[in-house]
Amino acid sequence: MTAPKKSEQTRSRILAEGRALVLAQGFGGLGLTELLTVSGVPKGSFYYYFPSKEAFGCEMLNAYVTDYLAALDAIIAQPQPAAERMDSFFSSALGGDAGSMADRCLVVKLAAEITDLSEDMRQILDDGVTAVCDRLAQMLREGAEDGSIILQVDPACAATLLYSQWLGAAIIAKLSRRPHPLEQALADTRRRFFT
Repeated sequence: MTAPKKSEQTRSRILAEGRALVLAQGFGGLGLTELLTVSGVPKGSFYYYFPSKEAFGCEMLNAYVTDYLAALDAIIAQPQPAAERMDSFFSSALGGDAGSMADRCLVVKLAAEITDLSEDMRQILDDGVTAVCDRLAQMLREGAEDGSIILQVDPACAATLLYSQWLGAAIIAKLSRRPHPLEQALADTRRRFFT
């Protein structure tokens, strides 16, 4: 396996640093000069890596969605009953080294901001949410089969409503700067879905 080229490493570093800055400041608040300084890239080099700020945003969101789905897929692949896997996924939303879902979720941070700013960025996030809901529906079906989750009449609809609840809880947790809304969402998920 060959090592990534220096330009690919630099591009990845810009994307990673950009994600951290966007989580802190929003996409509109992201200054390209600050991004390049934090990334250790000479000023004026941004357009060598990305044709526009929007193109950068699309690449950043694509990488975010890919990482998020890979983490969820790793949980889904575990051998435990579906309810335990789902509980693991939602419990991780309460916090860890990177903070809670309220702190690290780009859907929570950007959904309202980019909807009017960029159709391409909006579509990437929307497709990512749809993919998460599809995976949650899969776990709901598996849980009904293994007896760990209460049978849902429409697993796809239930998964969408469940994830919507969690996104709302993350927004309220961010607004209040308290974990209580996420803790309530976890308790409610366990009560409504797990046998």
